[in-house]
Amino acid sequence: MTATTTGIEQLAVNTIRALAIDTVQKANSGHPGLPLGAAPVGYSLFARTMRHSPTSPHWPDRDRFVLSAGHGSALLYSLLHLTGYDLPLDQLKQFRQFGSQTPGHPEHGDTAGVETTTGPLGQGFGNAVGMAIAERQLAARFNRPGHEVVDHRTFVLAGDGDLMEGVANEAASLAGHLGLGKLVCFYDSNHICLGSTTNLVFTEDVAKVFEGYGWHVQTLADGNDLDAIAKATDAALAVTSRPSLVIVRSEIGYGSPKQGTFGVHGSPLDAAQVIETKRKLGYPSEEPFFVPQDALAHLRSAVERGRAAEAAWQGRFEAYRKAHPDLAGEFERVMAGKLPKGWDADIPTFKTGDKPIATRSAGGKTINAIALRVPELIGGSADLNPSTDTALKGAGDFQSPSNTASDRQGAVGGAWGYAGRNLHYGVREHAMAAISSGIALHGGLVPFSATFFTFADYMRPSIRLAALMKLHSIFVFTHDSIGVGEDGPTHQPVEQAASLRAIPNLVVIRPGDANETASAWRVAMTRRGPVALLLTRQAIPILAGTDDVAYGGYVLADGEGTPDVILIGTGSELHVAVEAKQLLAGRGVKARVVSLPSWELFEEQPQAYRDSILPPSVLARVAVEAGVPQGWERYVGPFGAVVGVAGRFGASAPVKVVMEKYGFTAANVAEKALAVKDAVAARLGAMGLRRS
Repeated sequence: MTATTTGIEQLAVNTIRALAIDTVQKANSGHPGLPLGAAPVGYSLFARTMRHSPTSPHWPDRDRFVLSAGHGSALLYSLLHLTGYDLPLDQLKQFRQFGSQTPGHPEHGDTAGVETTTGPLGQGFGNAVGMAIAERQLAARFNRPGHEVVDHRTFVLAGDGDLMEGVANEAASLAGHLGLGKLVCFYDSNHICLGSTTNLVFTEDVAKVFEGYGWHVQTLADGNDLDAIAKATDAALAVTSRPSLVIVRSEIGYGSPKQGTFGVHGSPLDAAQVIETKRKLGYPSEEPFFVPQDALAHLRSAVERGRAAEAAWQGRFEAYRKAHPDLAGEFERVMAGKLPKGWDADIPTFKTGDKPIATRSAGGKTINAIALRVPELIGGSADLNPSTDTALKGAGDFQSPSNTASDRQGAVGGAWGYAGRNLHYGVREHAMAAISSGIALHGGLVPFSATFFTFADYMRPSIRLAALMKLHSIFVFTHDSIGVGEDGPTHQPVEQAASLRAIPNLVVIRPGDANETASAWRVAMTRRGPVALLLTRQAIPILAGTDDVAYGGYVLADGEGTPDVILIGTGSELHVAVEAKQLLAGRGVKARVVSLPSWELFEEQPQAYRDSILPPSVLARVAVEAGVPQGWERYVGPFGAVVGVAGRFGASAPVKVVMEKYGFTAANVAEKALAVKDAVAARLGAMGLRRS
């Protein structure tokens, strides 16, 4: 510490360190290195800089803090407990135990003050960029001269591993382009990874890289110098036209016998080493979980500062309410996550008999109808607006106001600046998904992102975390099957639907025509959790009788009495099932067509409803979907069959040719149904049974 750092501040920093290593030691599991090295940065932010209210952790205009290096969770838990958040000391003693508020990596919703779930490196950095975008967009929408009700900062603590990950670099590149001046990242540069020193794997000049991204960059040689950290923070916040990176040279495992070694990254100290560390730090007690009362009182002063900051903001908001009552009411509505009345009044309906339309195009009409009434809907695509049909027409382009480029090809039109609702992500799918999660976490906005379905593979880690956090984020995937045609197998998803359906909490909807697409958007807007919409590139018929997809599945076409066979279809293959039913009728076979666009929604329904759609007595079933058959056995049962894409990828050819060659024709489905029907009859006959 420098001479100007007070003794109580040094004690507070060491209390954070001691509590963190005791937390890890008690669990005999965790990462003590980062908390020991980065405690001064954590202290400086929580005790000196951030506007946060520990007793009101969801205050709308609070500063956000993201621990992107989530393995250092003991640091965050120590800070939260010591500054007065609802995280009792007993919970730190339950670190990494089942059901505790202190899981191994921070999890949003489990712990007061944890803004996002982190752990997979780089994800938190991407989330933070999304939070900073949300702050700028809401400020542009709601602030008025003399009334700034949205005015906060986003702080990130990232490590070497975060900055190696591609997702962080994608997000950093976009943040620099957008000039997000209220985003400040502290890079805990300790030159250590879990498995080695960075000399073996990471020797790039990070300062130059981020300067190239358009960031304001500072470097601090001593990670223990609180005054230098504070001055660098002030300098970063003074630069309002671009994000800031503060590179802090720290010592991993500071004060411990393992200081500066990769062994302290991911393994606890032993009991003797914990005591030795406390002695070297000059800590007043070797007792586990000892917290000096004067250090606690000093850190808990954050409670009163937070209350005062929130009260001051509330006063400003009441003045805002008097001056702009409609805007104030709207602000409260969006921050509460409530949709406006009549939000869905303009959702289109499509007429049977009209010319076929791709579900991506139907989705484009629907999203624009919604956007007119839901101003908090914001999003964009990974350089694919013309293909995904997700541009919000006339809703503006989210850009830095300092971006005065005259060549604006591809701009959607409308406001140019932070008031714009169209995000241009460029070819950055992974960051797009992480940023979208950050926007959802911030609150006040409903984010969507869009790309080709095959590129969901680039996004999957971020989608998984969105599902883990149950975020209201909408993922639009177009070009959803081998129906992509001429682009060939690199762009033709076959296994992606099965992959996304395997993610808990994620609702996947593959609508079978334009009206199901419109209905799917209703679900996506009202569902409090992530939804993935799988939409076609190719035009498909508007079918008679398509209905609300909210139940996940329903009977689309039927006949009298118990069906002989059930045909189950999704997406562009649903109409094939309908046509196959007609062929079967000509051969005296009664077929029921079930539209099953969402397994997840269907599984939420009562068993009685599901049995009414798929009667257990009807064993002859055929599912039709242009993807891998994996998973369909739950619906076709042991006697059924799947017309799918098994054991191979797609092919480059016109869509009609590809679909025909792969068996997605009414004739092939009808033949498969007859074969299954006959096989079931033979099996039952061999067992001396008959269909009831």
